[in-house]
Amino acid sequence: MKNNNINKLLILAAGCLVLGNTACNKHLDREPLSDIATEKYLWAEAHLADYTIGAYDFTSHQPGTYNAGTFVSDNGTDNQASNKYSNVWTPGELKTQQSGGDWGFSKIRNMNYYLQTVVPRWKSGKIIGSAANVNHYVGEGYFLRAYTYFTKLKALGDFPILRKTYKDEMEELVAISKRSPRNEVARFILSDLDSAIALLQNTPPSGKNRISKNAALLFKSRVALYEGSWLTYHKGTAHVPGGPGWPGAVLNPDFKINIDQEAEFFLSQAMDASAQVADAVPLTMSTKDNGYNSSENPYFKMFGEADLSKNDEVILWRQFSKNKNVTHSVPVFISKGGANSGYTRGFVDNFLMQNGLPIYAPGSGYKGDDSLQLVKADRDNRLQLFMKAPGELRLTDKGANGSPVVFPKPFLLAASAEERAVTGYSVKKGLVYLSSQVENNLSSVSGSIVFRAAEAYLNYIEASYMKNKVLDAKALEYWNKLRNRAKISGSIDETVAATDMTKEALNDFGAYSHGQLLADKVLYNIRRERRCEFMAEGMRWDDLMRWRALDQLKTKPYIIEGFKLWGPMQKWYVDDKTGKSLLITPEQGGVANVSSPKESPYIRPYRTVLTSSNLVKDGYRWTSAHYLNPIAIEHFTITAKDPKDNKTSVIYQNPGWALAPNQAPTDI
Repeated sequence: MKNNNINKLLILAAGCLVLGNTACNKHLDREPLSDIATEKYLWAEAHLADYTIGAYDFTSHQPGTYNAGTFVSDNGTDNQASNKYSNVWTPGELKTQQSGGDWGFSKIRNMNYYLQTVVPRWKSGKIIGSAANVNHYVGEGYFLRAYTYFTKLKALGDFPILRKTYKDEMEELVAISKRSPRNEVARFILSDLDSAIALLQNTPPSGKNRISKNAALLFKSRVALYEGSWLTYHKGTAHVPGGPGWPGAVLNPDFKINIDQEAEFFLSQAMDASAQVADAVPLTMSTKDNGYNSSENPYFKMFGEADLSKNDEVILWRQFSKNKNVTHSVPVFISKGGANSGYTRGFVDNFLMQNGLPIYAPGSGYKGDDSLQLVKADRDNRLQLFMKAPGELRLTDKGANGSPVVFPKPFLLAASAEERAVTGYSVKKGLVYLSSQVENNLSSVSGSIVFRAAEAYLNYIEASYMKNKVLDAKALEYWNKLRNRAKISGSIDETVAATDMTKEALNDFGAYSHGQLLADKVLYNIRRERRCEFMAEGMRWDDLMRWRALDQLKTKPYIIEGFKLWGPMQKWYVDDKTGKSLLITPEQGGVANVSSPKESPYIRPYRTVLTSSNLVKDGYRWTSAHYLNPIAIEHFTITAKDPKDNKTSVIYQNPGWALAPNQAPTDI
């Protein structure tokens, strides 16, 4: 039994359990396995370069995931919706797993192996190659370990801090499974990033396709802001070390922390790191256009160009190549249909007018939402650029008859999920205007951004305001640069003065923290700016988590809505031959394809099917246990002193989650 548990613990540490034997063996045939002859490897610059690039784990570098569409990765938030809801919004459906989950160490072990092998050789000057490049690749190792640890921090909070690989000795393997408080994990990540920053070049080998000093600084600001805001908004709960009901208290009886001071430390770190990037890296400028043809707009092109190497704002990106058979299909789905996504009404309504006023403010000039063109008119230019409207140019190549190729009405009723425009508000970010890239072609080569400098501007604004409660000169400078690019003419003060939080609460989960509507309208508008700048870039979920912006859904479920179907736009969906409407509502009987106008003039994607099997028909709901993921039960069983009692494990479960499999969480 003892040997069997050692083997299981080793397998879990290597991350093989979920891969299966075949995949695991293929994975482990590569370094870093202790049984491979290291005397022949990791002694030269090229070895280091190959090892670290193979460990890049960004979304754009993961096989297959980029084909699913970078610009629909906010699906399942209050920003975007797909045809299927996420069960994160249905408390009771997510359950503790018996095996698998986020508790795994394979990627950490890989980088620990790399660092413990390479660093001594590097310090003794035994690695062959350019000294600057060798330094750089050592720095990449520290960055990549930090990157992996951040994924663990977000998913699980408290986590073991491992700085090296370990032998197959049960006692030692159990001991290292002990979780460290999340703030200590975050400090460890920052320490690794400081090591990376000291070694990385800002113009690395292979250019912006590799991690750079600015990438590490930007990522440091992201981690620090995440932890600083998590500690601030989750203070007083079991989700922070030392908080009431914190499960780590039993195993850490002497632990003490001042949450406010700790949060201030992280916010200060975020300010320092983000300012270094924002002061050095300019934003890509945007030309004034209403979205009809943005093919020459530098800001728009940044999300669809094949070569991003000369774009100042882009700090790290992935290049694709037909010659190397590394391609993707994102522009195809963005161009040809709705990509099984759509912006929500709440998100679209959140964008300001160009004069800086919210749409509901007196004198805003908002023209209403009877058509998509009216919705976009005179709005924040980001909405005009990155949301489709019928009649806007789809391809710069002329059609067969010489006429422009334009977007049709949204494919609200498309049979294919990939073509469906779920809310009617369709994504245009990532559009490529060339027919060679999108017409019957799934081999696109538009670059994928990993880090861009705008995040540094936003991170500084938020961190500095949270820490000091004022907009300092840098924050104002950065914010105005972002607003100027969005062609917003009104001042920040005018926007803040016109903001009505009771109306914003209708549109935006970010209007809340710990179940309370924000009273600080400056802070709210900082969050609004972040939401609008990162539209369709997959940043929303992390922000909602760290802001603790979902507690209100426990008592106020939220129904997702899209465009105003039940107005003039319903005429788009008429059978050309019979003149009859193609729209079928639930009360008509048969298979409904849209929600009822009796409920709302706006399409409600999850109110088409009203049976009990549709668990979000009455809206998104929440339980606080979902702020962190559960740890699978097998990890407790393996590390328990008494195999029959998981409570004797050195690991503790996350708040609200059970120590038995297939159990739903309790709220905390």
